[in-house]
Amino acid sequence: MLAVRRHAINPLLLKLELTESVVLEDIEESICKMRALKDFGVRFAMDDFGTGYSSLTYLKRLPLDQLKIDQSFVRQISNDQADRVMVMAIVDLAMNFELDIIAEGVETEAQFQLLHRFGCGSFQGYLFSKPVPLAEFEALLPQGTALEPGV
Repeated sequence: MLAVRRHAINPLLLKLELTESVVLEDIEESICKMRALKDFGVRFAMDDFGTGYSSLTYLKRLPLDQLKIDQSFVRQISNDQADRVMVMAIVDLAMNFELDIIAEGVETEAQFQLLHRFGCGSFQGYLFSKPVPLAEFEALLPQGTALEPGV
């Protein structure tokens, strides 16, 4: 938190994305550190959910705010029943734990429509934009919006 204070960053604007493998290297230490940061207002997202060592016990214990559905489940969602079932289960799980959900790797309108219908409210992927340099990103922001230095 020293860096947050030194640079006068509002911790409520921070969301750290963690992978299951990193968190589960030492689950007790991870939970302790996450809770300490959460007390400052930092939020947490579990990235690539469902591709690692997913356990409902860990999901219950971790102070998460968001699950990110891995693109491997999204890629074939339009024509693979198993992927559709998996995504619906993850969305239902997130909703029941009162977690935000974001789908990664959304590339087609059909994927977007299915995910939206299943209850997913946030999306990332080439359907919306490919990665862009900072200057191009800033041009996408509404007029009068500026990023703080270092953001």
